[in-house]
Amino acid sequence: MQNQKPVVNAMKKNILFVCIENSNRSQVAEAFASMKGKGIVQAYSAGSRPSGKINARAIAAMKEVGYDLTKHKSKSLDEIPDVEYEYTITMGCGDACPFVKAKHREDWNIPDPKEMNAEEYREVRSLIEEKVAALIKKVTNGM
Repeated sequence: MQNQKPVVNAMKKNILFVCIENSNRSQVAEAFASMKGKGIVQAYSAGSRPSGKINARAIAAMKEVGYDLTKHKSKSLDEIPDVEYEYTITMGCGDACPFVKAKHREDWNIPDPKEMNAEEYREVRSLIEEKVAALIKKVTNGM
C-alpha cells in the first residue's frame, strides 16, 4: 500500500512544523497544535530526513499531558499535502524548506531534546506548547 497524503480541510488554516528527523520537536508541535487549535488549524509535521519512528521520549512526554503520539508517523516533506501553508515553522534545525509554499515562515530555534533527561525534555515540551499557543492565537486573530 502506498503512502497517501492527508486530505486538506479548506475551512482550517494549514500549519506545518518541520525538523530533520520528524521524531521529536515537530511531532510535539503538531500534537499541541491539534489539541489547542481544534477547529481552527490543521496541523502537519514532516522532516527533511525522517527517522521513520517517533522518539520514545516524545511519546512519554506527550502521554503525560494526555496526548497519544503512538498514532503519529515520522514522515518526509514528500508526504504532506501540496498546499500553501498559513505558517511553516522550522524548529531550529537549519531546515529552510524552500519548496514548501507558505504565507509565513518562522524558525523557533527549539533545542533538540533527543539526548536530554526527562526534566529537560519536559522544559522543551513546555516551550513548544507556549509557542504553539501563541501561534494559534496569531492565526485566530488573522495575523
